[in-house]
Amino acid sequence: MRQRMTPRALTVAGLMSGTSADGIDVAIVRISPKPDFVDLKLLHHETHPFPAALRKFILDAMDAASISVADLARLQTRLGVAYADALEKTLRLSKLRIDLAGCHGQTLYHQATPRQFLGRRIATTWQALDPSPITERLRIPVVADFRPADIAAGGQGAPLVPLLDYEFFRHATRNRVLQNLGGIGNMTILPASARLEDVIAFDTGPANMVIDALMHELYGQAFDRNGAVAASGRVLDQVVADVLQAQFFRKSPPKTAGREQFGRQFVSDFLASCRRHSRRKHDAVATATMLTARSLRLGLETFALSRFDHRRFEFVLSGGGSKNRTLIAMLESELSALPCQIRTSDDLGLPSAAKEAVAFALLAWKTWHDLPGNVPSATGAHRSMVLGRISRA
Repeated sequence: MRQRMTPRALTVAGLMSGTSADGIDVAIVRISPKPDFVDLKLLHHETHPFPAALRKFILDAMDAASISVADLARLQTRLGVAYADALEKTLRLSKLRIDLAGCHGQTLYHQATPRQFLGRRIATTWQALDPSPITERLRIPVVADFRPADIAAGGQGAPLVPLLDYEFFRHATRNRVLQNLGGIGNMTILPASARLEDVIAFDTGPANMVIDALMHELYGQAFDRNGAVAASGRVLDQVVADVLQAQFFRKSPPKTAGREQFGRQFVSDFLASCRRHSRRKHDAVATATMLTARSLRLGLETFALSRFDHRRFEFVLSGGGSKNRTLIAMLESELSALPCQIRTSDDLGLPSAAKEAVAFALLAWKTWHDLPGNVPSATGAHRSMVLGRISRA
């Protein structure tokens, strides 16, 4: 049996690019083992937007009915170069040195439920990234490809951020729900004094994904800055109600989502439904924004309140959607009858823009020390797994 090395303090870079494919978040974290927890100190973080042509190619590849093997191979390497650029620039700006990097890669396909393929039922996931340009240029080991090990153990391969939620945000007396508002929404339910096996987490559905797609389709803009377009529109309540009848929103965790469920075809159908009720573009954006708010309320009511015995809890937001003023106003209205206080991860000491990148720094530290990184109660895996593959310099 392989002997695990004694965990030690390391300075680790975490790199993350999410389903919105807007860029690469880099967080540099000092991670130190303690008797009952892991101490995390964020030293620096930066966000590096993707070049426009690269972002367009990524988004097209996610929803592509077909794409050449040559282009996929090129994209894999091009993303490695982009990650290396982002990390190199961050280290230059911060003047810090690191021992290790953890890189999520760019999800191009995520199928967490087994399907028939070539005579066998398989689940699969693909985070495109060749780490070789990073190890070669920066001469550091890199951990990548975190999700497949959990899928091999019968899990969904996601969400993986709950390990960070548990290590950083758990509290002896306060119930907390951590809600990331990226392209997809991710919720972690963290009862007071939770043990790791008490943690439940799942994808809530689209957060910014549908809003961003409509802004691109209708206005030629990447996103709804401050929710200004949604604020000028009228919510088409019947459209929201119809979408929330979908089985996904009622399905018990574990569950994950992505562009496979809420990508190009969903947006096309959603816009068609909106147009049956209103031809005003801003009404469609307002309706997509309310879809996010109401899906979060549904997730809380269905899966969280019973865990807290309907006692008060903190609802802690992170991700780009936490900057959307109209979304937050809608969310405050939707949750006004629930016993919760809305906060942000910034309030609790972790900038929302850095949170997911910090999570992959932590996961890389765990992998380097041969420690499990998944949370089986969140992913559905039948056992804890060491995640990722290490590329050595």
